[in-house]
Amino acid sequence: MAEETGGTPVPPTPAEVFDEDFDRRRLAREKRDERKVWYFLAYFLFGIHLVAFVMIYAVRHGK
Repeated sequence: MAEETGGTPVPPTPAEVFDEDFDRRRLAREKRDERKVWYFLAYFLFGIHLVAFVMIYAVRHGK
């Protein structure tokens, strides 16, 4: 099995490389990882805008 153990990926055996199940799992993992990257980007951009709006408000209303 090419399961991840302790954060380090275990390389697949030659028999698993040509296994359709292995390929399906790899594609599913790639899709899940790509989705996580998009979520991270969305939260990051939202946070930047939130900080910018708070700073604009503080500058306009400060004395």
